[in-house]
Amino acid sequence: MADKSNFTLLFSSLIFLLLLSISPAVSAPLQLQTLLPRPLPSPPTLSWTDSEPESDSLAELNTVTSNATLEMHLELHHLDALSSEETPERLFDLRLQRDALRAETIYSLVSKAVARKPPRAPGVRSGFSSSIISGLAQGSGEYFTRLGVGTPPRYLFMVLDTGSDVVWVQCSPCKNCYSQTDPIFDPTKSRSFSGIPCGSPLCRRLDSSGCNRRRMCLYQVSYGDGSVTFGDFSTETLTFRRNRVGRVALGCGHDNEGLFVGAAGLLGLGRGRLSFPTQAGRRFNRKFSYCLVDRSASSKPSSMIFGDAAIPRTAVFTPLLTNPKLDTFYYVELLGISVGGARVRGVKPSLFKMDQAGNGGVIIDSGTSVTRLTQPAYIAMRDAFRIGASNLKRAPDFSLFDTCFDLSGKTSVKVPTLVLHFRGADVPLPATNYLIPVDSSGTFCFAFAGTVSGLSIIGNIQQQSFRVAFDLAGSRIGFAPRGCS
Repeated sequence: MADKSNFTLLFSSLIFLLLLSISPAVSAPLQLQTLLPRPLPSPPTLSWTDSEPESDSLAELNTVTSNATLEMHLELHHLDALSSEETPERLFDLRLQRDALRAETIYSLVSKAVARKPPRAPGVRSGFSSSIISGLAQGSGEYFTRLGVGTPPRYLFMVLDTGSDVVWVQCSPCKNCYSQTDPIFDPTKSRSFSGIPCGSPLCRRLDSSGCNRRRMCLYQVSYGDGSVTFGDFSTETLTFRRNRVGRVALGCGHDNEGLFVGAAGLLGLGRGRLSFPTQAGRRFNRKFSYCLVDRSASSKPSSMIFGDAAIPRTAVFTPLLTNPKLDTFYYVELLGISVGGARVRGVKPSLFKMDQAGNGGVIIDSGTSVTRLTQPAYIAMRDAFRIGASNLKRAPDFSLFDTCFDLSGKTSVKVPTLVLHFRGADVPLPATNYLIPVDSSGTFCFAFAGTVSGLSIIGNIQQQSFRVAFDLAGSRIGFAPRGCS
């Protein structure tokens, strides 16, 4: 009888301890934050506060030598500003089309790089006959700035893209040139333009290079969407507001075909050997950052900073990882996601691991709009959000979004919080970074998508209002909330 009493007591104690251990999870209140539903943003007005005269006077411009450190502040504008005649709905549709193309290009680029065995040795030229995918189409970049090219500087719109490496600009004479807002750059009118000899180290850094009859270097960049730019590989001076950076290696494109739009060329901000941060990094201590505004809530332009001022004190940092097969992209380690204050059990670190061959992983990308997570992680997060937002009226799916809500007539709603847990950095997202308007009828959608690829991409919608800081000297990326002020 005593044994039975002891067993009953032991069993009761175990049940009590079990209930005690799970009671915090059961009773923990759902964490919510307020969303103020705003309509799709109207096309932004294109205006610039840094419209200097096209002058090369040393009294007016600061020439940055290789030993000097540089600090630059630039305005960024969204690509929609080049299509001001379109409706908000049409602009959003075009953005999603570009986004799908860019994501597929990234997956194609990574898969080809991983499959390449052995990796191409530095300086080994593959020739123009092969199809080298070297970066992403300029037409799929989402943000651009205005900078001067040549001496005296000719001011042009240039796309800035963390997913591309080679810097290039359209040049006359044109064999094929797409329509751009500014006159096409004429290198014969620049005193600082200089061709690069075929045997030079700069020429050997190209993935795909060749020589003309004068033994000067030619470049070709082919993109995953079929676009291509071809021309003379050269060095030239770039002017960022009042600061000049000399001898930047860039492509002077005489044959540019494909899905390029509006801007005169591209400033590659990737991690590759020919990107602008790699070439000029010592001049701004290998630090830069950007802050992309939520255009539905602010009329201020987005911004980019180069130099020590680019790293805010309020930032939380996560280490940069390196893909052994591809040096362009910025890889980070995502450990998990919380929805409504609770870690989502199905979102495990193993879903975001990059293996030794370079498969999988997570990248931070300025040109992708919608964050794509590997499918099991996305489904687990989405289902947790649906449960937390069960009080909201559902709406039909929209494009790639499978979790939408009818918020018509609402001026304020409560939605579950969402936190991205990177190694060393927890990043709570504002509600506007994951529940976004998709039409003019009050439909809002959960701004994530799943992918069958092992690679996850953190897009620019989720980065809005954060200053995203690239400290390449410290091999880390930081996130500072409310960083656009």
